[in-house]
Amino acid sequence: MLTVLDVIKKSADFLSLKGVESARLNAETIVGHVLQLNRMKLYLQFDRVLTEDQINAIRTHIMRRGKREPLQYIIGYVDFSGIRIKVDKRALIPRPETEYLIEKIKQKYIISKPNYILDLGTGSGVIALALANIYTEARILAVDKDEDALKLAKENVELLEYKERVNLLNSSWFESISKSENFDLIISNPPYLSNIQVEQADIEVKMYEPHNALISSDEGMADILDILSNAHKWMNKGGLLALETGESQHEEIIKIAFKYGYKNIESFSDLAGRERYILCNN
Repeated sequence: MLTVLDVIKKSADFLSLKGVESARLNAETIVGHVLQLNRMKLYLQFDRVLTEDQINAIRTHIMRRGKREPLQYIIGYVDFSGIRIKVDKRALIPRPETEYLIEKIKQKYIISKPNYILDLGTGSGVIALALANIYTEARILAVDKDEDALKLAKENVELLEYKERVNLLNSSWFESISKSENFDLIISNPPYLSNIQVEQADIEVKMYEPHNALISSDEGMADILDILSNAHKWMNKGGLLALETGESQHEEIIKIAFKYGYKNIESFSDLAGRERYILCNN
């Protein structure tokens, strides 16, 4: 009979052989997910004997992870900025870098709060829902051109019970947004990688995450340019535009932002010191 600890050790060894980073943590997360135990409770039950059904369920998940399917897709959720988001292959996995962008937004709105927010390329809906959780009086429009991603976002809106304040729209950037709309905050984590960059990325990214949410033409700049050239038309005076971008793109983005008349243009690095965020006002 195998105990929890036996299965964790065997799973971690298998994942390590498959080149999975943090193999032990991955194994513990999967075992805890199957047993519906957090890590602390898992540690208190290392001697627990597992049933054959539990072992089979764990084995299935471990095999998926061994093929380098992202852990988040396997367990089906991500904790992000105070909320839990359902994730699957229909949208990108929310990352800590984007969570840090939310923190930058909060620093910008210490005194006043945004009343109407536009989330461009919402994917799973994670940014829109995180902001809805923070700004409890705000209305949010979340758009995406991918219908499957929007279905996932809809599921998350319903799970978190934000249907009254978060609206979803099928749109390629501003294409289907009414000209009468005016936003206090426009935020986006658009595609900004080139084909070559995705090919050089980790297996988890290039094999499993949707490429249409990662890759943009013109060396990753096409979608960013589209947003910069149009956002000011849908922003209130003094409104804030916040973008997550590629680290090599900032010099060009700042020039383009000046060209379109944006003010207070700021470039920020992520926690690893890579230039990642552009914030500017209308």
